[in-house]
Amino acid sequence: MKRLSQLFTVLLFVMLMAPAFAQRMYDSSGSPIGRVDGERYYNASGQPIGRVDGERIYDGSGRPMGRIDGDRIYNASGSPIGRVDGDRLYSASGSPIGRMDGDRLYDGSGRPIGRADGLRRMQMIVFFFFFM
Repeated sequence: MKRLSQLFTVLLFVMLMAPAFAQRMYDSSGSPIGRVDGERYYNASGQPIGRVDGERIYDGSGRPMGRIDGDRIYNASGSPIGRVDGDRLYSASGSPIGRMDGDRLYDGSGRPIGRADGLRRMQMIVFFFFFM
């Protein structure tokens, strides 16, 4: 019973402290450029820059920025701006504009442009297309 009580305490602590352990995004030099708390995105200064609600992406003021529908990315007016194919990121015209390799992001030329610390794949895609 004591072990169960300890487990419950640890789980409660983790749930309450989750926002303190936000996932972070860094530029190629290792400087922080933002963080993600759940579905909310912040810049390096802690100011809200956007959020995700389902497939829709909004800026820090709540205005629509675009949406992700499967492997396609659209801007706020519904025009395609890119697509994702596996770990590769493409412009709307089909030109390679980046790729993901684990927690690293590279531009279309293969140069490192960022590193994610604990971000999920979709969070990295949203950061790449809307907040970098």
